[in-house]
Amino acid sequence: MFSSVAHLARANPFNAPHLQLVHDGLSDPRSSPAGPPGLPRRSRNLAAAAVEEYSCEYGSMKFYALCGFGGVLSCGLTHTAVVPLDLVKCRMQVDPQKYKGIFNGFSITLKEDGFRGLAKGWAPTFIGYSLQGLCKFGFYEVFKVLYSNILGEENAYLWRTSLYLAASASAEFFADIALAPMEATKVRIQTQPGYANTLRDAAPKMYKEEGLKAFYKGVAPLWMRQIPYTMMKFACFERTVEALYKFVVPKPRSECSKPEQLVVTFVAGYIAGVFCAIVSHPADSVVSVLNKEKGSSASQVLKRLGFKGRIYFFPLKNNIFGYIAIFRSCFIFQPGVWKGLFARIIMIGTLTALQWFIYDSVKVYFRLPRPPPPEMPESLKKKLGLTQ
Repeated sequence: MFSSVAHLARANPFNAPHLQLVHDGLSDPRSSPAGPPGLPRRSRNLAAAAVEEYSCEYGSMKFYALCGFGGVLSCGLTHTAVVPLDLVKCRMQVDPQKYKGIFNGFSITLKEDGFRGLAKGWAPTFIGYSLQGLCKFGFYEVFKVLYSNILGEENAYLWRTSLYLAASASAEFFADIALAPMEATKVRIQTQPGYANTLRDAAPKMYKEEGLKAFYKGVAPLWMRQIPYTMMKFACFERTVEALYKFVVPKPRSECSKPEQLVVTFVAGYIAGVFCAIVSHPADSVVSVLNKEKGSSASQVLKRLGFKGRIYFFPLKNNIFGYIAIFRSCFIFQPGVWKGLFARIIMIGTLTALQWFIYDSVKVYFRLPRPPPPEMPESLKKKLGLTQ
């Protein structure tokens, strides 16, 4: 499968331009010593030098493996780093009466468990999200190549946003199957005080009580949370990068240094992360409550929490400052599945920006092909009358 993907990758519109020269037989001096008529020797040398810049070929097994490794580092390290914020966010979702806000949640947690309590669930977080990152980023590159070649060069450019959405959704489907057991264990540790403090205590106890169902009963709502999140994460990032180089960055990407390109990556990642948090938050609330409770279904939890939230009115005993009767009522707003959204925006925005920054840095370190934003194929320009 991967050998055929590697072959297809050489001619797809997301391939690096200099690797396309290799495919066309223009940059290999062994296959064409003299070169085609009219092609200057200096151009052939520059093309060959460009090929030597990279450690592997776009779409090769080594390329996909190192992309997967980049995903392990980007997801595993970043999610583990924000475990304290994630812990407070989960507790706000499952017990909003006790944990009324971010700062209040931190205060209560520190008072009850100390600083050590903020690190609860770090082990399943690191393991689970490392596995998820491996599948998410590795399979995304695979599916992007596959789908672009199914569409063809022109359609892959015209429908590139849909291509990003489809490739990321396909990758996340498998990534969540890898994540689900550790996510369930993490939430149980973080939201049920006294249940278990470590992974080696919680996992056997959960298996003994509910069997394998304990680890995979949250996979459906996890898909509901993570697939829209990942679709937004990849599609928004790819199009934001394209827009930044087109409208904001004052020079072409090819003229930017590696650090400058990584800054663009970080900014685009943060913008994508904000949208990711909003899109995926309702399902995240359902997952948190579902993994805490026994015997509940996703639909039951969603119905109980409420998608739009609830407003409760209660009368005041006295007429304060002579306000008229209609103002003698106050209300309390309970945001339902949107509880903890602000904390999640901070967490996911920072998280997504750092993930893309680490992932792109891994590509730079290992000298992997990093194709520029796609450009309109010449054949399509001719069809649209954009070239003479």
